[in-house]
Amino acid sequence: MQTSKRGVGIVQGANVQIGEGCAVWNYVVIGDNTKIGEGTIVGSFVDLGKDVTIGKNCNIQAHVTISNGCVLGDNVFIAPNSSLLNDKYPKSPFMTPPTIKDGAAIGGGVTILPNVTVGEKAVVGGGSVVTKDVPPQTVVAGCPAKKVMTLAQFEKKREAFLAEKQKGH
Repeated sequence: MQTSKRGVGIVQGANVQIGEGCAVWNYVVIGDNTKIGEGTIVGSFVDLGKDVTIGKNCNIQAHVTISNGCVLGDNVFIAPNSSLLNDKYPKSPFMTPPTIKDGAAIGGGVTILPNVTVGEKAVVGGGSVVTKDVPPQTVVAGCPAKKVMTLAQFEKKREAFLAEKQKGH
């Protein structure tokens, strides 16, 4: 069995559940009733709100804010400096947090607005502002984020990029 790793300066609320094999790095805030699935990595300076659910084997990198009530599926990747927001008309007593489905990847500096669903295996390009639902296996980018290609097209470009880099160019 793999043990969980903990950094320094973690502030943890009541009823927090952290799965086996998780790493929670330095200066992370974890709100009440938050659940983190096994094998998930939470980078330094992350703010997890109350009642957040994070699936298994996720990678939440540094300086990410995940607001109260957000739900992330399994194998979700969130790059640094991204924010998942939950309040469409601040300050409202009615939260409408976003949902991030299994296998989604969110680039750095992304803002996901309230009441948005990012579909399974969708990709959100860095710096985007997501104002509407993202269909599964779709790549979106921009402000506001719009479809730029399919997941298959993205994977083909990624493979070509990696092959070129491996050649030493």
